Amino acid sequence: MLSADFGHLDRDTRMIHESAAEWIHIDVMDGVFVPNISFGFPVMKPIRRASDKFLDVHLMIVEPEKYLKRFAEAGADLITFHYEATDDPRGAIRIIKECGKKAGISIKPATPVSVLEPLLEELDLVLIMSVEPGFGGQSFIPASRDKVRQLRRMIDEHALPVMIEIDGGVSAANAGDLFADGCDALVAGSAVFGAPDPQAEIVRMLEAKPSDR
Repeated sequence: MLSADFGHLDRDTRMIHESAAEWIHIDVMDGVFVPNISFGFPVMKPIRRASDKFLDVHLMIVEPEKYLKRFAEAGADLITFHYEATDDPRGAIRIIKECGKKAGISIKPATPVSVLEPLLEELDLVLIMSVEPGFGGQSFIPASRDKVRQLRRMIDEHALPVMIEIDGGVSAANAGDLFADGCDALVAGSAVFGAPDPQAEIVRMLEAKPSDR
């Protein structure tokens, strides 16, 4: 939703609600962890009212522990925080789970996947950032595909039900490759809202997903 028209947020939310998209992804930025500010609880609530689709909330904020319960109360179904933004990732995961929500963790492009291995058993999802977090419309970082494949092997070796999500520079042009690498969920903002037919772009991406995923 970061790429939506904030002047017509209800309209754009309803468009996603009526589309084939399975989740609605919300990026929350604080201007500290990343050099930009997006939105918070007041904007989340009307999005939640406009759609009952799965609400995927990605926190790009420092000290996420302080706000996890409030995001859960605002309607998030899955809350993802950044590994780099907290000194106690296990504590953050525990808070999310205590709120009855799914827990995700994200890493920046420079952070190795290996740091997540000790946490995988406690997670529902890992979000690989394929651009530097903080801005929409960036180009996909090719090395992100290697990280997805490494993470996929790690998850499969432990036989864990952890989903892999990727965010940044995703479109119908690379969706097939990303699913093949091991992604379960793709986040697309500019590619959808900037397309002549946003709903058709969503369908093209979903059609690239193997039938066994």
